[in-house]
Amino acid sequence: MKVPFLDLALQHRALRGEALAALAATYDANRFCLGSDVEDFERSFASTLGYPNALGMSSGTSPIHVASMIGGFGPGDEVIVPAFTFIASAWGASYVGARPVFADIEEGTYTLDPAALEAAITPRTKGLVVVHLFGLPARMDEIMAIARRHGLFVIEDCAQAVGARYKGTPVGLFGDAATFSFYPTKNLGGCGEGGAFVSRRPDIHERAKLIRVHGMVKRYHHGIVGGNFRMDGFQGAVLNVKLPHLAAWTARRRAIAGRYLAGIRLDGATLPSTPGHGESVYHQFTITHPRRDALRAHLEKRGVGTDLIYPVPLHLQECFAPLGQGKGSLPVSERVADSCVSLPIFPELTDAQVDSVIEAVNAFA
Repeated sequence: MKVPFLDLALQHRALRGEALAALAATYDANRFCLGSDVEDFERSFASTLGYPNALGMSSGTSPIHVASMIGGFGPGDEVIVPAFTFIASAWGASYVGARPVFADIEEGTYTLDPAALEAAITPRTKGLVVVHLFGLPARMDEIMAIARRHGLFVIEDCAQAVGARYKGTPVGLFGDAATFSFYPTKNLGGCGEGGAFVSRRPDIHERAKLIRVHGMVKRYHHGIVGGNFRMDGFQGAVLNVKLPHLAAWTARRRAIAGRYLAGIRLDGATLPSTPGHGESVYHQFTITHPRRDALRAHLEKRGVGTDLIYPVPLHLQECFAPLGQGKGSLPVSERVADSCVSLPIFPELTDAQVDSVIEAVNAFA
């Protein structure tokens, strides 16, 4: 049985009529930049997921940039970032002239190791980015205790964790700022680029709102240096159509993950951890195996699509080579990058397809 790694067409086909009608309404009303579609989405996103506010932004990278500006990061400052994540987690620090310092992750959860965080702190450390990778919340109690002790500005990267909870509380409500991505492949994906900024602190929310529109206090009057981080109306319109389906999509992802966790019995494979502190939304279902490349080839022959997310940790990326954190410096991140493979997990998968994946994995010798 053919099982694609991801097939966005299935979701978009089901919502086509409703989405096109929403886009047509936005087009006819000329609501192209921010506007009521984005405002409606901001209100619905915040109320649906339990946030005090939300600001729609132009991409998932934009709110990380904005949060880094608000955190006051700059030349001479260090910002700690887990090494095993998408590179956008580190761009905010780089964009404002600060130095990303990469820290190692935990085995199994793929999230920031609190002990590694503590070890990476120096007198120059000003902040950190916590990534709730693959939809699983990081250990926020330990991480926030460390951050408070050292007076650090905390950014929660929730790009892959919309709807995830840590001990019952939505991710993003622990740090100073939270960032989300609505890239098309995300659990809540638009039809193009999009993101959101959330903060439990009203002062930070207001500053982000100002930065988003060129620091403009009123038309053509600019109180601070800002940027152009506005969400466009078409993305707001599409996300308004998709948001009501998020809970069902999340439930289906969790059901698929449960099926994988119960059914995969491959010697040498390490499946994702399910720690009691976190309710994952399973943006990815990533396993590790010492013969990862051979396993991928085997699954391809069986018609099962896979992906490598992420095959190169950030400290080994060419753009960060000048920072000097070479091979061997972060062994867990390197080991996971060398052995990880992600299996299909999207809501439209059938039980028969999921069982076919399990059978193919277990058949690997």
